[in-house]
Amino acid sequence: MPSSGGGASVEVPVGGVRRGGLTSAPSGGDRVETQAAVVRDPSIVEVQTQALGVDVYVPRNAPPLRAEVVVDAPPAAVTPAINAAASPAVAANLDWEALRAEVAACQRCDLHATRTQTVFGVGSRQARWMFIGEAPGAEEDRQGEPFVGRAGQLLTSMIRALGLRREDVFIANVLKCRPPDNRDPKPAEAASCRGFLERQVALVDPTLIIAVGRIAAQNLLATETSLAKLRGKVHSFGAQAWPVVVTYHPAYLLRSPGEKRKSWQDLLHARQLFGRLERESASEGRA
Repeated sequence: MPSSGGGASVEVPVGGVRRGGLTSAPSGGDRVETQAAVVRDPSIVEVQTQALGVDVYVPRNAPPLRAEVVVDAPPAAVTPAINAAASPAVAANLDWEALRAEVAACQRCDLHATRTQTVFGVGSRQARWMFIGEAPGAEEDRQGEPFVGRAGQLLTSMIRALGLRREDVFIANVLKCRPPDNRDPKPAEAASCRGFLERQVALVDPTLIIAVGRIAAQNLLATETSLAKLRGKVHSFGAQAWPVVVTYHPAYLLRSPGEKRKSWQDLLHARQLFGRLERESASEGRA
């Protein structure tokens, strides 16, 4: 399903609907163009992106880095294969321990027959940042934790580049079981796990979600739009419209290290957006 609307740069569209400090586009899908947001955080000055393996420095006299913020209107339709309505409704009211037990016992798709164990997720249950990938790999299936091995080490470096620790965030996947041979998740498999993921997001209630990789982004956003077109925008997920930013999967970055510069720009964009959302949320709380 194509993504809704074009890609005009906006600061915050006027007349939109607020949720947690984010203002979405007006219901008609129109976009309001304003000046692109400028990253002025002094902590970025002279930051080296060696955390991502990119030997680039930002000199003090360089012009401010720019991170485009594009707010998508809500999609007109949802791909039936990954519609939340197909998910197990039983997950909607579960607490953390009950949800973990439900995931561990799940046999809603054929992946239960080939898994070593389910991979529930890891991190702070009060996290303000949530990272969501596509599915466990072989090492994750063995250890029962998402994003381990070389790709996990790079994700940890990306988290540190944001000034966070791995234990400060919550990390999960679209699927809770490993697909055989690390193939892409099937639509029915993603639908079976959708309710579990939605409940995890609701329990964490993050300020910002980072969709890690094309498969995760397309499943979260119910779209077939390419990763290149999804980057640099603010999307939303779930009934509460949690803000979502998309970036590359660490495994892809390991195969294509030249793309790490783009991933760094995604992180700058995410950090700027997160700061704005937190400030606006605090302001609304004082009002």
